[in-house]
Amino acid sequence: MLRKSYIVAVLLIVLSPVLRASAEDQWPHWRGPHYNGTSAATRLPVSWSETENIAWKVPMPAWSGASPIVWGDRIFVSSPSKGETTPEKKYVADGDPGGKKLLLLCLSRMDGTTLWERELDEGNVTRRKQNMSSPSPLTDGSHVWAVTGTGTVTALDMDGQILWKMNLQTTYGKFGQMFGYASSPILYKGKLILQVLHGYETDDPSYLLALDPLTGKVLWRVERPTDAPVESPDAYNTPTLLEWKGKAQIIVAGGDYVTGHDPENGAEMWRLPGLNLKRMEHNRIVASPLAVDGMVFVPNRQKPLLALDLQKMQAGGTPILAWQWDQPNGPDVPTPVSDGTLLYLIEDRGIVTAVEPKTGKVVYGPEHTSEGTVSASPLLADGKIYVTNEDGVTTVVTAGPAFKILATNKLPGGYTLSSIAVAGQNLFLRTAEYLYCIGSKPEK
Repeated sequence: MLRKSYIVAVLLIVLSPVLRASAEDQWPHWRGPHYNGTSAATRLPVSWSETENIAWKVPMPAWSGASPIVWGDRIFVSSPSKGETTPEKKYVADGDPGGKKLLLLCLSRMDGTTLWERELDEGNVTRRKQNMSSPSPLTDGSHVWAVTGTGTVTALDMDGQILWKMNLQTTYGKFGQMFGYASSPILYKGKLILQVLHGYETDDPSYLLALDPLTGKVLWRVERPTDAPVESPDAYNTPTLLEWKGKAQIIVAGGDYVTGHDPENGAEMWRLPGLNLKRMEHNRIVASPLAVDGMVFVPNRQKPLLALDLQKMQAGGTPILAWQWDQPNGPDVPTPVSDGTLLYLIEDRGIVTAVEPKTGKVVYGPEHTSEGTVSASPLLADGKIYVTNEDGVTTVVTAGPAFKILATNKLPGGYTLSSIAVAGQNLFLRTAEYLYCIGSKPEK
């Protein structure tokens, strides 16, 4: 008996990192483990169709822009409840938003079986390309957090027990974005961080908020002032984290400015203009900032894209503007992606341009992938870039200085807004109708 107990104890110690999920088995929040759309996973699928290289598919209750997240053997997906119909094409302002309830689903990574389902809130409506399920959930492997477009923040354990709830609109006032709330939460050292950047339908200030992830207690809240006109205060993106030389910053883009904030207290460390020097009235921001290797890239409704070098700070602590992209074919909705060697800009028509991150020098492009509008953000993994359009077509191109299309893969299932998630050797792609596990059957 002692020998058996010893063996069991040793096995638990050896296996515990696997149970916690290795880095390649994690896609814990929108844009992945590093908030930059990259993965260290290898041997990922290149080609697939409805009948080829699909491990499983499961129907979704309704369409959503939320992307799946993965931890170990569990997948978490936000969704409205089932509606009357599912929109097939773009621009669904007059389409069915799905049911009134807003849900969080926990699925088995092995076969897509629903492990549990929880209602987060009610009041789902459509706002152009969004319903109220657009924010993607977040997990640390012990808990999961979900935010709805109605402003409800919910914390759950991995078995679906609700730990706490709060509503941002009830506490801090009505959201004022023209097209509804869509920002996903981020997690950093015991702080659940959310942004609310708005102004078109409200005079209330924009703000950043940090909550205790285990209790929902407010740790800090800071207003983020802006003089942006009309719709330009609105942002639908997600802040990112920059960790450089032992220091961390929350990078926020929107309201005509880029700002860096101290995660400890939310204090604004620096502020840089340049997103709207012409004072345009409808300069809303959709794509999120990208932080790679001490650089921050800030997309901006076509142009200019700003490239900030946080390794070289001006007097007063403001980062240097290394270069800016004023050319056509800049990203509006898809967030760029970079491996540190090249920066890939994906324009909304699926046009790819590769540039040097430090200088902005064009390496290749513009190059066309497939026809159709791209709203999902690209994935960079295993030496490949995956670009998915709204018709469920994913074009796979080589990562590197030469543009080459490796495959063009079509899945049925309607309106596709979600970005691909990665775990192990599988891709997880959510269309309006299905969640697909692409590749060979996942190993437990």
